[in-house]
Amino acid sequence: MQIKILSSLWGYEHLPIHLFLDRVKDAGYDGFDTWIPENYNDKKKLFDYVQYSGMTLVVHQYRTQGSTFKEFKASFLKNLRECAQPGPVLINSHTGRDWFTLEQQLELIDIALDFSEKTGIPVVHETHRGRLGFAPQIANELFQRREQYMITADLSHWTCVTESMLENYEPVVEQAIRRTRHVHARIGYENGPQVPDPRAPEWSYALNIFLNWWDRIVALNLKFGHAHLTFTTEFGPPPYMPTIPFTNSPVADQFEINCYIKNLLKERYAFLPERV
Repeated sequence: MQIKILSSLWGYEHLPIHLFLDRVKDAGYDGFDTWIPENYNDKKKLFDYVQYSGMTLVVHQYRTQGSTFKEFKASFLKNLRECAQPGPVLINSHTGRDWFTLEQQLELIDIALDFSEKTGIPVVHETHRGRLGFAPQIANELFQRREQYMITADLSHWTCVTESMLENYEPVVEQAIRRTRHVHARIGYENGPQVPDPRAPEWSYALNIFLNWWDRIVALNLKFGHAHLTFTTEFGPPPYMPTIPFTNSPVADQFEINCYIKNLLKERYAFLPERV
């Protein structure tokens, strides 16, 4: 099984897209986890770059809008279709709203499942605050109702929402690990979705907990016979990253931290066979 480590566009939007793409490739990443650019020329550059470089692409769906469920549902399908244009290995989706009913959330999962059947592109739903599955208790209800509900595991949101390292949610965490097809590799803690710097010794406890979860995700995907598993290094810019008061300067370099996580993962899973 191949582990593919991807870079997000988040935090680098200020760069011309071709410079961002080159920087990511030169840093040793395997691909990109990004939304479809709205600018036509940027979109063409991204699609061409992926096609000719052979880099892996995960497309991020987060633009769905609507003040009612009916409006949101129509926008959701429209955005999934746009995300499918470059033929990504999967679509990472910010699905639903935390105020939708359980039945409405299930309807969105079913729309995504039908879309995947027709296109062959998996849609996985990110465990993100404000969205479907934003907390382990809510995700558990969805797990019980939809066996095919697969996720992007960003467990930093769950540690933040529950103000814990999920000690009391092990059965749900196990279900989440079993259903993970994509990972957002950010380290959260009891009071936030992102530690200031995972290299610092005071955050080693959180880093080790997340590494254990990721090890379990890798082991199960290997057991299930999947050809690849994608990780995105997703430490974000301010205000996700803390800043120094009165200066608004970030306490660490975002790209440097993400490269640290990339290298850690590549070294940690170098033992994996490329074929299962």
